[in-house]
Amino acid sequence: MDLTESDVVALGDTGARAVVLVGGRRAPAVDAVLRAHLAASAEVPADDIELDHACERCGARHGSPVVSYPTTASGGRWYADAGVADGVVVAAVGTRHPLGVGVEPATADVEPLIDEAALHPEERARLAELDPVARPLVRAQVWARKSALLRAVGHVGVIEPSMLALTDPLHDDGVGRIARTLPEFGSSWREVRFHDVAVPGRVAASVAVLPRP
Repeated sequence: MDLTESDVVALGDTGARAVVLVGGRRAPAVDAVLRAHLAASAEVPADDIELDHACERCGARHGSPVVSYPTTASGGRWYADAGVADGVVVAAVGTRHPLGVGVEPATADVEPLIDEAALHPEERARLAELDPVARPLVRAQVWARKSALLRAVGHVGVIEPSMLALTDPLHDDGVGRIARTLPEFGSSWREVRFHDVAVPGRVAASVAVLPRP
């Protein structure tokens, strides 16, 4: 799989870059897109890339994968992740910050219990004020941000998404932050940024970029 420079989107000044591929009903394999993006960024053959999808703490397959190979020129690590929804694949890579990718379809009919588990009361109140036609895509954008955060963090047993309130994607110019959090999360959570990625159709995508380790 070949990617061109025009396929790549820089995520602010984070050093991370994302690509979007659209495959309709036959979406490209997520790992294949991630490998192609990482290979082009690191200038290594895609077949040489080693991705470990097992959680470093519990061994389960969740969170963003660990890039075992390649490393940077100084021996540092690459960070990479990818997601897919409705035939849209988004992959992101970088060398400075841990990151995660969230891709969510806009769904009109959502059980209230799902929103209660995923969204902070402030987020639910904002959604309730929106036009019903616009609400699904805004909800999907918030979900994509939180999904990206959970993947970036990895082992997430202590994080309840409904306890975190993010900034409003309609008013933060596509670079979100955590507006309300819990003391036990520490001050570093204020440094997390959510870089929304433009994708076609009724799909929302975002890349969560964590503070440098």
